[in-house]
Amino acid sequence: MAVVLAAVVVVTLVNWLLAHWWVLLALGAIALLTGGGLLHQRRQNARWEAVRTQGLRYELSQLDALHHTRFEDAVRDLMRRDGCQDALRVGGGGDLGADVKATDPYGRRWVIQCKHRRDGLAGSAVGTPDLQVLNGTARPVHGADIAVIVTNGRVTAPAVVFAEQQRLHVVDRHTLESWASGSRPLWKLLRAVPPPRRPTALS
Repeated sequence: MAVVLAAVVVVTLVNWLLAHWWVLLALGAIALLTGGGLLHQRRQNARWEAVRTQGLRYELSQLDALHHTRFEDAVRDLMRRDGCQDALRVGGGGDLGADVKATDPYGRRWVIQCKHRRDGLAGSAVGTPDLQVLNGTARPVHGADIAVIVTNGRVTAPAVVFAEQQRLHVVDRHTLESWASGSRPLWKLLRAVPPPRRPTALS
């Protein structure tokens, strides 16, 4: 009985639509307009996001005032501004030393650990143990070409020496200020970054 009833309903509906074919045209037009509107909205949002990231600037006072998770978001957004379209914040419990991952326009994989200090230079310094965590996971676990630690505070002298020995990069408060102001992409502010993985228009 259920099958017969379903068949009757389908036949009735088809006959009604054949008699009222303009309904199909109207529904099709509505679907096209809706789809076109959604597509236009997505493109508009993408354009606004591109404009926002291209003009993104931070003052150190703004970065100091952020919660540590928002500081990670800011670092991600700065990487996107510099052309790393896949920049992603991955920080949190069990992040294994990676707060932000990104691929730059030259094909190099960046793994960034963020150390936010609400008191800036007056906060606790980033030390060798912090860099040891990054060194232990950035390349073997996350596949980094470039491993970076970013802080709005200060870094101890032994940590700087350790970073140089292990081919890690340190973005301290001074470098962060220059980067966040939009002066140059991060890879132009750091020394001894690896060469591009693949030729690009930028290289």
